[in-house]
Amino acid sequence: MTDSHAYTVPVLPGHNWPTLEPGWVWLCGAGPGDPGLLTIHAVNALMQADVIVHDALVSPEILSWARPEAEVIYAGKRGGKPSAKQRDISLRLVDLAREGKRVLRLKGGDPFVFGRGGEEGQTLVQHGVPIRIIPGISAGIGGLAYAGIPVTHRDVNQSVTFVTGHDQSGNATGSLDWSAIARGSQVIVIYMGMKHLDRIRSELIDAGRPNDEPVAITMNATTPDQRVLETTLGTCVEDAAREGIGAPAIICVGRAVLMRQALDWQALASGLAPRDTDPLGRGRPAEDR
Repeated sequence: MTDSHAYTVPVLPGHNWPTLEPGWVWLCGAGPGDPGLLTIHAVNALMQADVIVHDALVSPEILSWARPEAEVIYAGKRGGKPSAKQRDISLRLVDLAREGKRVLRLKGGDPFVFGRGGEEGQTLVQHGVPIRIIPGISAGIGGLAYAGIPVTHRDVNQSVTFVTGHDQSGNATGSLDWSAIARGSQVIVIYMGMKHLDRIRSELIDAGRPNDEPVAITMNATTPDQRVLETTLGTCVEDAAREGIGAPAIICVGRAVLMRQALDWQALASGLAPRDTDPLGRGRPAEDR
């Protein structure tokens, strides 16, 4: 942090908040972007850490909760850009803990949802470093909520599947059984899928998902730069290219996307009327049973 970093010590409500001890590493989710979506445990951790090792999607506003004297280390991994190897990041955490530092590993979303938190935690445990896990709001839930899309709705789905759009090498996820996913899940939420969206679309359509199935792509979810594209499975690739929609983004496939016509709360807050208060065409009250 710079000398000009304005810092006011937050006052947490009375509670037996955990103490980040020297030599410990806390693996913490920072949520999808909006600083207001931090948990109180995350704020408590930021207030104590000597060192914060953070990912690319952790904003300066979130880091502003850190103590002025805290060392802040960038360890972001972005597709197609130079970045540290995962093994090196994990071993850096080990070294920092062994130096007696109070270490906060701050990861976008939730550290255990496509965040490599399990790998880092395992490495720390294998080296005898004590850890604490602090969950965060995952973009596949929180990001869609900011777009006005509920990932579950009784009239739409009793299942939702979360998948990643690429494997460890950055290639399309060949290990996924897209046919089974297409048949078995009414709503599909895809993380890190923009690079391989064309292939994912083809896999889902080949497996029987209709071309006109609703799709929403939420870019920069929960941030001031959030953009939401409502499209269909058959046209999503072309529409995204035309509208300049790219990573980081969450892709939602399924009829839950239609609910945005009623629940786009940010548009409602700006004074716009809902586009359709009955987007599923139920013809009856939202709750009648």
